[in-house]
Amino acid sequence: MGLITETNAQYYAGQQVIGAKTQAAPGDDMVIAGWSFNTDPISAYGLPKTGFTPNIKLTQISAASNFNVYFAPTATPNAYTAINQDLVYVSNANTKEITIISPANNTDYNGSFYFQLTQQARNNNNGSYEYIGLNEIINNFIVAYIGVGKLILNAKRTDIMFHAKRGLQEFSYDTLRSIKSQELTIPPSLAITIPQDYVNYVKLSWVDQAGVKHIIYPTTLTSNPIELPIQDDNGEITQNSFGGNNEAQQSKIEERWKTNNSLNITGQITNEIFENADVYGWGWDKLAYGQRYGLEPEVSQKNGWFTINERTGSFNFSSTLAGKLIILEYISDGLAIDEDTKVPKMAEEAMYMHIAYSILSGRANVPEYIVRRFKKDRSSALRNAKIRLSNIKLEEFTQVMRGKSKWIKH
Repeated sequence: MGLITETNAQYYAGQQVIGAKTQAAPGDDMVIAGWSFNTDPISAYGLPKTGFTPNIKLTQISAASNFNVYFAPTATPNAYTAINQDLVYVSNANTKEITIISPANNTDYNGSFYFQLTQQARNNNNGSYEYIGLNEIINNFIVAYIGVGKLILNAKRTDIMFHAKRGLQEFSYDTLRSIKSQELTIPPSLAITIPQDYVNYVKLSWVDQAGVKHIIYPTTLTSNPIELPIQDDNGEITQNSFGGNNEAQQSKIEERWKTNNSLNITGQITNEIFENADVYGWGWDKLAYGQRYGLEPEVSQKNGWFTINERTGSFNFSSTLAGKLIILEYISDGLAIDEDTKVPKMAEEAMYMHIAYSILSGRANVPEYIVRRFKKDRSSALRNAKIRLSNIKLEEFTQVMRGKSKWIKH
């Protein structure tokens, strides 16, 4: 049996035709079965509005629906119209049954139906075949590695789940293509909140009018203090009535960095202010006399800088970046939301080897040579996964090298 279960219409257009349905009796709710998208249906409301029947609590999965239901009466089979989302809910999350509530006017639902995924749901589903879900990884491992006559005689599913999640976290940091990105605009405050599922940053760039990225570098020219204790005239830190230190609301260091024009920063100090750093704006007379010689690389760029403010949980930027459109690329651990818990199929074997090694190495009375064997198997599978996921293409590599001093013949 093939692994692709969606039709072309479901994958490319996000549509699934259910066909003709007959209502049991006028005024009854219509239950529609047969949802076969790879994406689970998500309903929009937890309770029907007053006057709708039946007055039962509905299955609320999310705050917004990821699909619409279209209906055409039997008399006009091609006249499809969207059903009010207030009337639609997921009545059974396991069998993926959709129920349409019959309002007080006893709408006749005899006719044809089809599901239409929202654009965001279609985008999330596109390209999904290259991944395998974490639950499927766990189920496959139990079938292949657990049982009498197999590698591991017995293991709890919770133990396997723990090691699978730990493996996904570790692989997300340096093996899997788990880089996320956000398009943001830097506000006048020059601070942007760290994303909710952030673990570490990959790269920050501002984008010009042509859509070209310019890398924003971190800086050691300044830093963001973690605590802001208030001192008295003698320099002693003052305390509040609860015994803790009094804390200032605003950092003076951050305020000075924020209000300073970052183009004034250079390698020489004049009157406590760094001046003439924008060497790219210097005239020919200074450049002709070698004024760029000996520049500090950290300050010899005009893309601006950023710092990570652990106190406020934000990225802080230099003043010239106010109003700029930026791309924030960062790493998550792959466990923040359900959509993240998937593994590229090219790293599937590495996940199995990681789980096997983790279980065996944590058990008593397992011979050490067995543990070493699976440690090597894990390392080998992980190396293969990194090579596969690096996605190096010979044509792209040679194209880059054509700009170098030597040509690679192929």
